[in-house]
Amino acid sequence: MNHPTAHTGFNVMAKPIGPVCNLDCTYCYYVRKNELYDATDAKARMRDDQLEAYVRDYIRANPAPTVTFAWQGGEPTLLGLDYFKRVVALQQQHAVPGKTVENAFQTNGTTLDEDWCRFFRDQRFLIGISIDGPEAIHDGYRVDKGQKPTFAKVMKGLDLLRRHQVEFNTLTTVHRKNQKHGRAVYDFLVKEACSRHLQFIPIVERRMPDGTDAGAPRLDAIDTRDWALAPETVSGGALGTFMCEIFDAWIARDVGRVFVYAFEQVLSQMIRGHAGICVHEETCGNAVVLERDGGLYSCDHFVYPEFRLGTIGEQGLVDLMDSARQSTFGNDKRDKLPGQCRACPVRRFCNGGCPKHRFAVTEDGEPGLNHLCPSYFRLFNHVQEPLSEIARLVQAGKDPADIMKLRKRR
Repeated sequence: MNHPTAHTGFNVMAKPIGPVCNLDCTYCYYVRKNELYDATDAKARMRDDQLEAYVRDYIRANPAPTVTFAWQGGEPTLLGLDYFKRVVALQQQHAVPGKTVENAFQTNGTTLDEDWCRFFRDQRFLIGISIDGPEAIHDGYRVDKGQKPTFAKVMKGLDLLRRHQVEFNTLTTVHRKNQKHGRAVYDFLVKEACSRHLQFIPIVERRMPDGTDAGAPRLDAIDTRDWALAPETVSGGALGTFMCEIFDAWIARDVGRVFVYAFEQVLSQMIRGHAGICVHEETCGNAVVLERDGGLYSCDHFVYPEFRLGTIGEQGLVDLMDSARQSTFGNDKRDKLPGQCRACPVRRFCNGGCPKHRFAVTEDGEPGLNHLCPSYFRLFNHVQEPLSEIARLVQAGKDPADIMKLRKRR
């Protein structure tokens, strides 16, 4: 299997405001992208001609019947509501018969108001809202520019989304301050934040002695530079413990009612033969990022000069996606997988994880092992049998929630 080209479908994460944000989250890698442009220029945004070229090309180039635009930042609400009214107008202008256009929008939730939520509801935006758990945990790293807590504002934003019946999911990073509290975080998200779609994102960052980003790892060589893991980074085995705690709570009471992205991707692998998320596919390269200056990069985790594919509006989106550079980038994930991973019994669920996190070495000294390998090994072994039962229920046309009754009878 080769990397998915533009002709077989791809996703673009658009960041028209770049790294401009009203928060100062301790672990945020993106606010460090000062080498791309002035990250402090709050008035800067993607040029209108580039925005239109992107909307037009993305609708036309993507073969899927449903084309989903993903908008992120920084904090995209800082662009203002009129900017996204313009986005919707452009989507309508360049609509293609037979294709449905949808929008996903990621926000920290602190700037949401009635007008934003009415717009999201009327235009059927799916909102991803970032929240890391109960107040003490959330405020440990997610602070504003004055280093003040943000939990209360996020919960107010969540309440507005619910009251306006806007579809949302929660995006929760896993890091040193919450890695030992999986069950507490899950219970909070389900019971207090009223989330029914949960995504958990591990924080794994490397920094040089001067505090700068250590950059992209090489999968075929051991990095001998003097870098260190950022103090916020989740430890190699803790993510597994965190997610296993969540799985045990979920399968006991919430199957069919709550959807956890990590478990959904395992089920997808079992039923459809692919994970549905680049992190755990055999190859990657079909999820690129569009930056504020029109630059298209190989991946959100690889926004470095050497991974810039070109500029939107100057080169066709299909040509950039189908470039030899992007194909090599996507296939390297599989082709440079260490021997230890190739022989691993849970390889089909993991596939080495994100290449950005593959800077560790195997037991026999081979480079390219994922920092999170112990976690993935534990998690996928822990969930494999019960999720296989759910997969069999689904394939038999039965309710997956029946697994809860079956397990209680044992």
